[in-house]
Amino acid sequence: MLLLIQYTLMFASVLMLVALGGCFSEHSGVINIGLEGIMVMGALGGALMMRTLSADTPAVVLLVLVILAAVLVGAVYSLLLAVAAIHFKADQTLAGTALNLLGTAAATVIVKALNSSVDSGNVSATVQYIEQKKAFLVNLGGFEFSWFMLLAVLVLIGSYVLLYKTRFGLRLMACGEHPQAADSVGINVYKMRYAGVLISGVLGGLGGIVYITTGVSEWKFEYGVAGFGFLALAVMIFGQWKPTRIALAALLFGLFRALSNVYTGFDLLRNLPVPSAIYNMLPYIVSLIVLAFTSGKSRAPKAEGIPYDKGLR
Repeated sequence: MLLLIQYTLMFASVLMLVALGGCFSEHSGVINIGLEGIMVMGALGGALMMRTLSADTPAVVLLVLVILAAVLVGAVYSLLLAVAAIHFKADQTLAGTALNLLGTAAATVIVKALNSSVDSGNVSATVQYIEQKKAFLVNLGGFEFSWFMLLAVLVLIGSYVLLYKTRFGLRLMACGEHPQAADSVGINVYKMRYAGVLISGVLGGLGGIVYITTGVSEWKFEYGVAGFGFLALAVMIFGQWKPTRIALAALLFGLFRALSNVYTGFDLLRNLPVPSAIYNMLPYIVSLIVLAFTSGKSRAPKAEGIPYDKGLR
């Protein structure tokens, strides 16, 4: 049971961080389908930083540098969506899809190139961080507490305050609801939308490094992030674009994802005539069922996905 709680909290942390990132982007009026690709690139930045740093690096320094690398790469990568969607008024769904395809492919090529330069016989797209990963974990009586769990809670609180208690957050949401009205009172819609997408890049990149350090000590980048970016989108929609609801939805989906890791530890589940692949599919099946019954009542920001034209009123 302790292991189930541990994995649930870790996977929920990933989903919550990425879904909150999508929440900021969509509240600004930009649909961010590219969260999957942003997660991959953030994971790449953090993984390469871990590989670069020595295992003797102080834990605090290692943790801070890895987080900074992940969020910086995620933010820079999200700029591709921001420029395409905001500056060139490209179709946001297509631009996000392109980011997803490019992210996994680029990460695979980069890691293979780095590995081949070190060892010509090793051309896999794998990055190992066995010793460095220990900096993120604290053993509490058999429960592996990750500092990322605490970070996710702090981000949740910060997101709620930023969206609902600050001028910036209220202006951001105004740009996603009625950008023309926001512009008429002096709000720069373009800047606010860039800010929303950049925040989604920061949180998406952070979610990527949290994901690849959950339970493993190496990652093969040709696997991407196994659809977690799309699962985070489902969490965001199910959570109605509200931070507190997103947190609850992330716990639900995180529980079903955790079952695929620990179901063998439960006699009832282990003895059921159910293939292991079904447990791996559970969170995605649940997301389809949940969205089928709830998406009709979802209320997305009114202006999301609509390129802003300053000349229209």
